[in-house]
Amino acid sequence: MSRPTVLFVCVHNAGRSQMAAGYLQHLAGDGIDVLSAGSEPKEHINPVAIEVMAEEGIDIAGNTPKILTVDAVRESDVVITMGCGDACPIFPGKRYEDWQLEDPAGQDAATVRGIRDDIRRRVEALIGELAGE
Repeated sequence: MSRPTVLFVCVHNAGRSQMAAGYLQHLAGDGIDVLSAGSEPKEHINPVAIEVMAEEGIDIAGNTPKILTVDAVRESDVVITMGCGDACPIFPGKRYEDWQLEDPAGQDAATVRGIRDDIRRRVEALIGELAGE
C-alpha cells in the first residue's frame, strides 16, 4: 500500500482535529499523509490547543482552519470525525471512525490537556493499525 492519507474532521477545525493532525504528523513523519478540515471552520486555531501542543514539542500555531471539501474526503483512506455529525460525505471503500472527544473550545488548559492526551493515545493506536494493514 502506498502512503495512507488520514483526514481529521471536526466542526471548527480549530482544536481537536488540529491536535490530532499535529500528533499524526509528528509521530508518523513521512509515513502518512495528514489532512484536517472543519464543517464550519473558525478563523483561528484555539490558543489553548496551541499552548498544550507546544508543551509536547508540536507547533500547530502556523496552521489555518480549513473548510471540509468532498475532494479532501475522496483523497483520504481514513476519515476520522470528531463531532461533525452528518456533515462528512461518505464514499465506499473508505475507513470511517468517529472519535467521541470533548470540544476544547472555551475550556481551560487542564481540560484541554486531557483531551490532548486522549487524542495522542488514539493517534498512536491508529498508527499501529495502519502499519499493520
